[in-house]
Amino acid sequence: MANDQEFVLVPLGGLGEIGMNAMLYGFGPKRQRKWILIDLGLSFAGPDLPGIDLLMPDLSFIEKLKGDLLGLVITHAHEDHIGAVADLWPRLQCPVYATRFAVGLLETKRLNEPGAPKVPLHVVEPGQRFDLGPFNLEFVRMAHSIPESCGIALRTPAGLVMHTGDWKIDETPLDGWATDEKRLREIGDEGVLALVSDSTNIMREGQSASETDVAKGLEGFIKEAPGRVVVTTFASNVSRLRAVADAAKACGRTVVVVGRAMERVVQVARECGYLEGVPTFLSAESFGYLAREQIVILATGSQGEPRAALARIASEDHPEVKLAHGDRVIFSSRTIPGNEKGVGDIINGLVRQGVEVITDRHGLVHVSGHPRRNEVQRMYEWIRPQMAIPAHGEDLHLFEHARFARAQGVKKVISAHNGDMVLLGPGEPGIVDEVRHGALAKDGNILISRNDDAIKARQSLSVAGIISVAIAISQNGDVAGDPDVMFTGVPMTTKDGRDMGEVVDEAIFSTLDNLPRKRRADADATAQSVERAIRNTLRQIWGKKPVVHVLVVEV
Repeated sequence: MANDQEFVLVPLGGLGEIGMNAMLYGFGPKRQRKWILIDLGLSFAGPDLPGIDLLMPDLSFIEKLKGDLLGLVITHAHEDHIGAVADLWPRLQCPVYATRFAVGLLETKRLNEPGAPKVPLHVVEPGQRFDLGPFNLEFVRMAHSIPESCGIALRTPAGLVMHTGDWKIDETPLDGWATDEKRLREIGDEGVLALVSDSTNIMREGQSASETDVAKGLEGFIKEAPGRVVVTTFASNVSRLRAVADAAKACGRTVVVVGRAMERVVQVARECGYLEGVPTFLSAESFGYLAREQIVILATGSQGEPRAALARIASEDHPEVKLAHGDRVIFSSRTIPGNEKGVGDIINGLVRQGVEVITDRHGLVHVSGHPRRNEVQRMYEWIRPQMAIPAHGEDLHLFEHARFARAQGVKKVISAHNGDMVLLGPGEPGIVDEVRHGALAKDGNILISRNDDAIKARQSLSVAGIISVAIAISQNGDVAGDPDVMFTGVPMTTKDGRDMGEVVDEAIFSTLDNLPRKRRADADATAQSVERAIRNTLRQIWGKKPVVHVLVVEV
């Protein structure tokens, strides 16, 4: 291998956060590297970004080099790993490689989203090895909470990296997709330069429970329910959907699916054989024809999404599904940090209707798809990497994983974050550069920077409102008529009971009276002076500085 051939890693999303996964690997001379991108996901925006639902990684760095981008490789079909493909693939226009289930979901989503691009999708079988330029890739089976999750064994002349994706060790998975210990041990024997692995549950001791155990728990809660049962879970968790279907069948109940995202997953799961032997699910239109004790509803909305099926049921706004006292809703999920309020609102809405709500506080109705410490320890024993690079987690998760890796005897641990360029080899590994990175916000159907002025303006408006003022001034500087003032989101009275309109009027007229006639004739200068006076006045009497827009019109 030539001395100038370098193997590098550049995370563009997923390190220092949960979600928005996007990991670049590059190989070759500095100005002639070839690249592959592993995963291209999204994350949910929080309340600090008003009007924004989704965030996606900023791909500016690789967009400039897209001629050298050989492919996008998908580890599995969760939204935090594939959710940005439709929006961002047009900026890359490279082939996409994934398992059959992930390809099916991507294609189904495209068909249901008008204007979505036709992406070149290539099906890869687990265990299959293929070349993309200087990279040799192998998909390795990993148990997770979605079918066909795979780790990627990435080989180059500079060494082998094991990129696990999301995984756990489940000895009895319902879908039969177990983590391939035998193959991982063989890869470890081959000699692994670096392990890039999941940090989500690194602070939890022990080992995750099996999906088989969850299935037993769900069956118990469904069997003893006197009325209707609603189970909400991640739409993509096909094992959980099958567990509910099996429990419903054992209890003499029929399954009704409510929610488009879940309907799409069910369609692909049936095509791939993961619901073989499970009776056909009914649609929401069948709800009214089934007796209370004969129905189990699978519903979207476990994360409090306001437009999902469960939110509409909780607010009594769903056109087909209505619940009543004595019915039961099971949250077969965990709440992703940041979604607590939305989930809480749904639970409160259900309780007000007399519906019993079951969560993982009441029994084993959910299990994580990510590894706890004992599982992570076993992975290090199998792979025995020269270096560890914690991934998929917030800062605390990455820190704890780094400390854990050192305790497993890993000689070199690199704590990287989004934008860091990590040299893997040859030579001393470490962070050698930083590239442009960040997040894009989906605003309606437009992608803008997370730091766009439009978002900053909304943040200001949400805190202190807006005051709009229109003033007419003649050419010689006289004020024509009374200024027109409009308030939005501003209290109408001060702390001592004064009318806020009068306070603002005083600030306007005082400013205008003190401006020389010649300066008043300058529309821009007058607008700036009035705006500053209003903001300063309200800061003194209210303690906040609203957004102030002043329009001066010459008449």
